[in-house]
Amino acid sequence: MKKILAIISIFILSSAAFGEVNKKTVLRAWQSVTKAENFSQLPLNFEYDDEPNAWVAYDDDGDYTIHVTTGLMKILKSENEIAGVLAHELGHIQLGHYDNFALSDTVRSIMGANSENADDLARAVGNIDLELKESSFSREQETEADNYGVKILSKAGYNPWGLYNAMKRFDENGFDTEDNGFNSHPASDERLDNLARQARKFKK
Repeated sequence: MKKILAIISIFILSSAAFGEVNKKTVLRAWQSVTKAENFSQLPLNFEYDDEPNAWVAYDDDGDYTIHVTTGLMKILKSENEIAGVLAHELGHIQLGHYDNFALSDTVRSIMGANSENADDLARAVGNIDLELKESSFSREQETEADNYGVKILSKAGYNPWGLYNAMKRFDENGFDTEDNGFNSHPASDERLDNLARQARKFKK
């Protein structure tokens, strides 16, 4: 009887380990990576989209927000993997890759400060600008964000191979890349080799 229960327990644990990531998992991962860096909590939004992706946007108050699609949650298989993706996106912010982005008064003056739609238009332009900027990150910036992501994974208590494994999921599931967000970054052999080198620096 004990043997049967043990087998059932292993099956349940295995199923949980290889099931798709849920919202609670994403939120827990986001809280962990931001806490590891003493980073002020940013809103995390779930987007109902089959395309696996994660990206940074601009909210009503002029602050950054993080977005994760249900498609990404579906192809990832562990908290380590989604934490890796989130740590990478946090890296772009923390490393100053968005620092040249400025909207506010300039955009509003062009659109007309008295226009009741000025704020909506400003946010729309801001998000487009962020998307364009994210899609044009240099190879050096992507490598910096990757290296940052792996370091934070380890610092937050995760397996440092989480980002490497997340990148592999895109290839395994046959998804093409898009023009913005995490999914704009192809899992090239060179990039995966670098992620593996970074992960080996941390014992887990």
